[in-house]
Amino acid sequence: MMEEMAKVLESDGKGWVTVEVQVKNACNHCDNSESCGTSAVSKAFSPKVQRFSIPSDRQYQAGELLKLGLPESVLLKAAALVYLLPLLGLFFGVAVASIITSTLNLASGDFVVIPFAIAGALLFWAKGKKMAKRMESDTQPVIISHLGHSI
Repeated sequence: MMEEMAKVLESDGKGWVTVEVQVKNACNHCDNSESCGTSAVSKAFSPKVQRFSIPSDRQYQAGELLKLGLPESVLLKAAALVYLLPLLGLFFGVAVASIITSTLNLASGDFVVIPFAIAGALLFWAKGKKMAKRMESDTQPVIISHLGHSI
């Protein structure tokens, strides 16, 4: 299970807690203000803080810290959908182009196969992205432990 620290923003009386999670970078260079190509892209496109509500059977005060958990299998499945489905779509596009060219007795050249391969990859990528978003929205992090107030 992947674990992350979250700060409680508010707790309503209906069983929901709104938390804020600080997004961390993989190499920590972006947090240290060191410059590289990836840090420029990261600063431009990714939010540093994520806020969301999670169900809770307990009331928490604003400012308290919680340890949240998310099953790793969800992230691995989503990554597989987004990365492997386009590759499968690429091969599917090539197969479709080969079938069409052989059926119509056309010359099978790169100029025929490449557009079909790209189209197949893009279609499968869009489908994988949609499936990954649905999987992500269906999965809720869980509160593993209550850590109290920050120092």
